[in-house]
Amino acid sequence: MTIEVRLPTLGEDVQEVRLNRWLKKVGENVRAFEPLLEVSTDKVDSEIPAPADGILTDQLVQVGQMVTTGAIVAHLASASETAAPAPASISGSNGEAYTGHLTPVVARMAAEHHLDLARVPGTGRDGRVTKKDVEAFLAAQASAPAPAVPVAPSVVVPAPVTAASPARVHPVESLPPPTGTTLVPHSTMRRAIADHMVRSVQIAPHVTTVFEFDMSAVLAHREAHKATFAAQGVNLTLTAYFAVGCVKALIAHPVLNARWTDDGLLMNSAVHLGIAVALEDGLIVPVIRNAQDLNLLGTARAVNDLASRARSRQLQANEVLGGTFSITNHGVSGSLFATPIINQPQTGILGVGILEKRVKAIDDMIAIRPCCYVSLTFDHRAADGAVGDAFMLSLKQTLEKWA
Repeated sequence: MTIEVRLPTLGEDVQEVRLNRWLKKVGENVRAFEPLLEVSTDKVDSEIPAPADGILTDQLVQVGQMVTTGAIVAHLASASETAAPAPASISGSNGEAYTGHLTPVVARMAAEHHLDLARVPGTGRDGRVTKKDVEAFLAAQASAPAPAVPVAPSVVVPAPVTAASPARVHPVESLPPPTGTTLVPHSTMRRAIADHMVRSVQIAPHVTTVFEFDMSAVLAHREAHKATFAAQGVNLTLTAYFAVGCVKALIAHPVLNARWTDDGLLMNSAVHLGIAVALEDGLIVPVIRNAQDLNLLGTARAVNDLASRARSRQLQANEVLGGTFSITNHGVSGSLFATPIINQPQTGILGVGILEKRVKAIDDMIAIRPCCYVSLTFDHRAADGAVGDAFMLSLKQTLEKWA
């Protein structure tokens, strides 16, 4: 019995993926639920398991090719069927088919070398083709002299050069690269990020507002509670505070948690908060689902878990989908403030700059306070500046009055 291997649905918004690599070769045995191939879905690599025990008989998709969900990518022959001497059919250009017993090893070799087994002399029982027969056939082909290919003579007639001849203009794309340059091919993640960012700036008019936050209250609370959190296996980071504060501000100003469509705003009843995590070769934004249901401890635990699994490439495809708002902490690299690009189809993204001590004038007195610049970039189609500033003021008050 032939078993179809279809690409499963990897998330509500995933319609197409790229094949990274095959984890099994044609002719190899595979167990049910054993990883069979690896695909990329917008910055996440996912392994696709085999649906049943069997032998991989073909690969219908090449590495690097895009595949739609639900498409057939391979076939398996059931283990019980291939274990018995069953007829096979691997034919070539001569139209005849090999119908003898076919072992997995021979099947794999035939597929790898595009062999017509009807042309391979079989020395096994009843004339079947064995592994040694295939190896001998390949060796004979390798030692055979290549046919001579006649080369037509060419005549190059130089064009006459005159004073009136215009100078040749070469397109930039056709010019050779400068001496000393090296072309580094784009990774799948880099291409996905590039496509996503270009699309975002093309469809959404971005506007950014920047506030300065005094983080004294948050730092005092963190210092008083980080040991308690650590005892429960949770690292209490500043990102958790910003996440909780954003949830409160989004509930107060739901337009920034919505999604723009031509027919109207799609208002989200839940807050699915994206937390940007920097990787060596790019950026990924795992999502804390239903963040409005979590307290500070639950939020900090979720941030720890997603960040850890993002860096170790253990996220599932659905864990980077469905976000309604995002946070990126670019200050960890020393940045003062930034204007992040919206993670489509969301309406806003918060950027957190570096936390540093600054001299402030408070009640006509000079004081030193730990401060950071915080920016909100939002889709001007969905919200105006007054809404963006009101959101930021709500977030600022939550953090500066944390108790």
